[in-house]
Amino acid sequence: MTSPASQNTNDLLARIAQALERLSPPPPQKPDFAGADAFVWRAETQTLAPVQKVSRVEIGLLRGVDFLRDQLLGNTERFARGLPANNVLLWGARGMGKSSLVKAAHADVNARLAGEPGFAGLKLIEIHREDIESLPALMGFLRDAPFSFLVFCDDLSFDGGDASYKSLKAALEGGVEGRPGNVLFYATSNRRHLLPRDMMDNERSTAINPGEAVEEKVSLSDRFGLWLGFHKCSQDDYLAMVFAYAKYFGLEAPEEQIRAESLEWAITRGSRSGRAAFQYIQDLAGRLGKKLD
Repeated sequence: MTSPASQNTNDLLARIAQALERLSPPPPQKPDFAGADAFVWRAETQTLAPVQKVSRVEIGLLRGVDFLRDQLLGNTERFARGLPANNVLLWGARGMGKSSLVKAAHADVNARLAGEPGFAGLKLIEIHREDIESLPALMGFLRDAPFSFLVFCDDLSFDGGDASYKSLKAALEGGVEGRPGNVLFYATSNRRHLLPRDMMDNERSTAINPGEAVEEKVSLSDRFGLWLGFHKCSQDDYLAMVFAYAKYFGLEAPEEQIRAESLEWAITRGSRSGRAAFQYIQDLAGRLGKKLD
């Protein structure tokens, strides 16, 4: 027979156990990868939120980057087929379609390989820059899933005393387990080496062995086997983008008007780029009372 004191102790222990269960976070639930082609990684809850409609443009609308497009498409398709492929760093001028090309390549490869025997689908996972330290956890989350994954980080760079780049290095190539065979990492950046020059110069001036300190930071970019450099486009390429968008969206306006207005639009922004071209098209469509579907 249980004594009153023992019963009170058991009740207290049960309440403590229940309180601890309520405090501890539930284990992350595996998402329904078959339910969507794209997901966003939520680091705070270690969950993947499905994206039913990805914001992207048709790959044929990306002009002036033909060589870069073909390089990325080839790498992505080889990976989707289970063949060797490289992590990719798309770096360079702002507004030249780096992130648009990643999303367009993902859609294009999925469309072309759909229905092929053994192709389960290529999934796009977006991870935000501020969540890079959780990349190893995400890699582990995807390791045993029966799909191939492109993990994508837009506008990736590191500043000041930010040491989270070490998590990226470990996730891409380091560690005992290494990068899962079904995961590839794509990143866009305005910087070729992901780190500002003054940060590297500071490491050189304060380190016992300056060469080794800088080498550690430069080696981050070496984890990307494929570097694709984007540069400011020519006037001809810019106009080709404008007219391609106008034709695609059915915007009926005189050719000379579009040419003159789009060039003035670029001058007022101090930039000829794919982004500036699309912003002009948005303005033109609005003035014509035409929706961009």
